[in-house]
Amino acid sequence: MGKKVKVIGIGPGTYEMMTMQAAEALKDSTVIAGYNVYVDLVKDHFPGKRFLTTPMRKEEERCRLALEEAAKGEEVAFICSGDAGVYGMAGLLYEMAKDFEGVEIEVIPGITAAVSGAAVLGAPLIHDFAVISLSDLMTPWETILKRVRCAAEGDFGIVLYNPSSHKRHDYLQKACDVLLEVLSPDTVTGTVCNIGREGEEMHIYTLAELRDTPVDMFTTVFIGKSTTRVVNGKMVTPRGYAIERKED
Repeated sequence: MGKKVKVIGIGPGTYEMMTMQAAEALKDSTVIAGYNVYVDLVKDHFPGKRFLTTPMRKEEERCRLALEEAAKGEEVAFICSGDAGVYGMAGLLYEMAKDFEGVEIEVIPGITAAVSGAAVLGAPLIHDFAVISLSDLMTPWETILKRVRCAAEGDFGIVLYNPSSHKRHDYLQKACDVLLEVLSPDTVTGTVCNIGREGEEMHIYTLAELRDTPVDMFTTVFIGKSTTRVVNGKMVTPRGYAIERKED
């Protein structure tokens, strides 16, 4: 019993977009730990649990609380939005678990914003793509812009997480300036905000239009490849099947 922390990706936040494996793990838990905003998203679906929460920027404290409960023998579920291994807490929990003898970590995947947002927009990620966070809390801004440029030069589809905040209100604009040095201003782009939650919205823009579009921290941004098109109001990246048939 106990001695394990299950790190669970809960997807965009609605119960319907959570995997069955994630839901079962939460049902089996005695303690659910996580960022207070994410815990509020699941609390009503899992009554009778004990909840441990910390606010933003208290990640290490949150992980330690979960590990301490597991060490006591509790069945601990540690929740992350999207997927716990994509900008989530799985890595930090593995690192910190070394100090808690006998406590194991199990990662249960969830639907990350790149996938759930792409489904709203259409099919923008059919071919190779890169996922880049514009948050410079953990990564130098110069490194982020280098990655944005390299992805554009490689003609990858690009998904941008954390495109803006109160302190970083112009980061997407700066990223677009780098993209526009490489890509056509007519490149198809899209945004989805509040994916899978109340207030969900999607919009399709050209790259030039996107540069001057306000976004927030609940928005995921999609930059198309050179082949990405708008098809019946949806953002679509062909994989090349039509070309293959033509060659045959």
